[in-house]
Amino acid sequence: MTSSAAHPAEVLLGAQAGAHAIPVCDHYSGVEVRMRKSLQLQQELLAEFGHCVFDVTLDCEDGAPVGQERDHAMLVARLAREAGAGARVAARVHTVDHPAFAQDMAIIAGEAGQRLCHIMLPKVETVDDVLAAERALEAAGASHLPLHALIESPAAVHRAFEIAAHPRIQSLSFGLMDFVSAHGGAIPASGMTSTGQFEHPLVVRAKLEISAACHANGKVPSHCVVTEFSDPDAMQAAAGRAARQFGYTRMWSIHPAQIRPILAAFAPEGAEIARASRIISAAIQADWAPISEEGVLHDRASYRYFWQVLERAHQTGRMLPAEAQGWFAKAETTFT
Repeated sequence: MTSSAAHPAEVLLGAQAGAHAIPVCDHYSGVEVRMRKSLQLQQELLAEFGHCVFDVTLDCEDGAPVGQERDHAMLVARLAREAGAGARVAARVHTVDHPAFAQDMAIIAGEAGQRLCHIMLPKVETVDDVLAAERALEAAGASHLPLHALIESPAAVHRAFEIAAHPRIQSLSFGLMDFVSAHGGAIPASGMTSTGQFEHPLVVRAKLEISAACHANGKVPSHCVVTEFSDPDAMQAAAGRAARQFGYTRMWSIHPAQIRPILAAFAPEGAEIARASRIISAAIQADWAPISEEGVLHDRASYRYFWQVLERAHQTGRMLPAEAQGWFAKAETTFT
């Protein structure tokens, strides 16, 4: 295959760019009726956009009633197995030191591993927690599954680079509420609000460390929840700050009304999408040699940026110019 015929992702994405193209929204639900509604909504948006624009993570950590952890894990496994074509379903299991952890992994990864997109590990403190989860996946016959890790304490933030470097880790998420409470009252409650979480220095530092750790290792930084789920403007504003100021490329949703604001906040503007498509098309015509566009020089460094703009547009369900659509028809089965 000549370079001019190669897919842009083959030419442009390498050690200096994130290796994982996954949806920008990760939607959580733990009660059966909400899990079923979340999966139904995922299918509806899949039909609307032509591909999956958000993950559904079925929750065991907060969703399983005490004493009924096994039944809940079996429900999660069943829902994952029954998910529709094209679905992206994950599971958040209990912490690695919880009595139900091994059972969660054996049931969910063991019985539904082929239908899951990843396993979320809560309250990861060290890379040893990742290694324990990796062993559990192997025992369950699901060694192919990526792991996502929730960073929820000051000590975990300190080790974020080491955790992100583990090859099984695909994404790190910031657990805001537990992070704040881990400080024993040193961070006020305002540090958990949609605006305050971007202002308190300790919270800001944690967000930046996690984002930097992910980008240093080609992993996906996933931003924390916004609990004011009845305020879509606050939700979209927080998502926009996470994306533009803190380098996050993914965000949690805890209510269906938050999904579209997250997609909108992480989506590029229409003019930027059109420009990116023109530049990548011109680069292909030039066999990836440098080009001039409106008096500005572009080469592979900027081509990489504009390709990522198009990837983000695709991930967020934005309309692509005709010349770009074919790249993602191929990418749907090859590069994502």
